[in-house]
Amino acid sequence: MNKVSQILVGGALGLSILTAASAADPKPQDTVDYRKSVYTIIGWNFAPIGAMMKGEVPFDAAAVVRHAQYVEMMSKAAPEGFTKGSGPDAVKDTEAKPEIWTNWDKFEAKMNDFQQEAAKLTEVAKGGNEGAIKAQFGKTAETCKACHKAFRKD
Repeated sequence: MNKVSQILVGGALGLSILTAASAADPKPQDTVDYRKSVYTIIGWNFAPIGAMMKGEVPFDAAAVVRHAQYVEMMSKAAPEGFTKGSGPDAVKDTEAKPEIWTNWDKFEAKMNDFQQEAAKLTEVAKGGNEGAIKAQFGKTAETCKACHKAFRKD
């Protein structure tokens, strides 16, 4: 197992322990810490795919698959980081807008869009076609941008 995989597995285990320990009655700050960890892992894996798609680093089909799988996995973990009472009214150190909780259905729809596109990215990556991966990467990135625009403070 390479160093990146060890870090990611360790992070995922840490997240699962934090989730299990606080799932019954999570403290607002624990929830914020959880969601920041999830998005750190997403960013850690999304960035190398983006660099490959921009031609900044050589294309590596196996690496794209691996990173896409982590993005997909974390997209499924992300919603758990938005429990009631973990918004900016309760925790100062968050970029989440209160509209997440006041427009939950819209937020949930955007999160579902991200999850679906992340799953498609994994499937397309398995095919190894750089052009197809680039197109799907763009679609996945657009779901991130749409959610950030509506629900994240800049």
